[in-house]
Amino acid sequence: MSRPAGRVLALLELLQSGGTRTVAELADRLGVDGRTVRRYVDQLTDLDVPVESVRGRYGGYRLGPGYRLPPLMFSDEEAVAVLLGLLAGRRAGLMTAQDTAGETAAAKIRRVLPKHVARRLDTLLESLAFTDRPGPFAAPDAGILLTVADAVRHRRPVSIRYADRDGRRSERTLHAYGIVAHAGHWYVTGADAGTGEERTFRLDRIADARTLPGSFEEPAGPPPAQRVVSGFATAAYRHEVTLRIHATPDRIRTHLPATVATLTEHPPATAEDRRAEDRPPGSPAAEGPPGTRWLRVELRVERLDWLPPVLAALDRPFVIERPEALRPLVTALADRLASNAQHR
Repeated sequence: MSRPAGRVLALLELLQSGGTRTVAELADRLGVDGRTVRRYVDQLTDLDVPVESVRGRYGGYRLGPGYRLPPLMFSDEEAVAVLLGLLAGRRAGLMTAQDTAGETAAAKIRRVLPKHVARRLDTLLESLAFTDRPGPFAAPDAGILLTVADAVRHRRPVSIRYADRDGRRSERTLHAYGIVAHAGHWYVTGADAGTGEERTFRLDRIADARTLPGSFEEPAGPPPAQRVVSGFATAAYRHEVTLRIHATPDRIRTHLPATVATLTEHPPATAEDRRAEDRPPGSPAAEGPPGTRWLRVELRVERLDWLPPVLAALDRPFVIERPEALRPLVTALADRLASNAQHR
């Protein structure tokens, strides 16, 4: 690469770092005079790189938005960071429907990496392990994702065509509050303009999205991520379960996260709660670690059979308020554990 060509790319790298650069600053960084800087800018604009001229006392040049992505100049550390980000996104399922885009982007970066950096990256990837296997996921269409994001940013209504988990299709207008990535999926949360109800939709189930005229004000309340998590915990399922558990919130959350159950404070322990502890009041075993108290736990589930093992794993006193169908399942598990403990 000739020195002038190298300086043109160096100029592009300086502009990509953001902000407006004065001609004097650019000339000093490149080791040329102001006239040469202007000539290099002309060469970039000839290549369709959107360089804007800013007039005034603090004017100079800056990189503006263009109709296509201009050539990017990455340092070695930046290139590795981008590749690891692509890998992590693919593992987590947070990719768009055009999943080949991530593969081709990674291939382009790897192709131009210096050999010593590529070798070190390969060493890292060979030694990198994940605690879980990537599961199947349905990623959203990139165009739909960007359209919804624009509606969120500018508080504009968005019309969507949606298919629920049973395949039923509907068209509705959404006042979208935010986009949330959770458990390998993209979600949008907001208010259904037709019903006024707050709803959460999976973006990969949206077949079409288009912004509409007008605007709306987001109501006061929790941030979008908390809205989505709370929505999962309170969604309609076959069984409504209410428990009282004598434990710390952190201990309960290790087995029943916020996406599954809601926790609320419970009044001081009743006589029934004391009997559930089956330990003398005030004993260390009954009191538990600091922060232990009776908490009401509510959740909605399709099946009850997985709850008894969770309650056993908690290893803390509990009271079942509802449903009655949960009691024999817990008793049956206790009988099996007692029977197995007798085997030699």
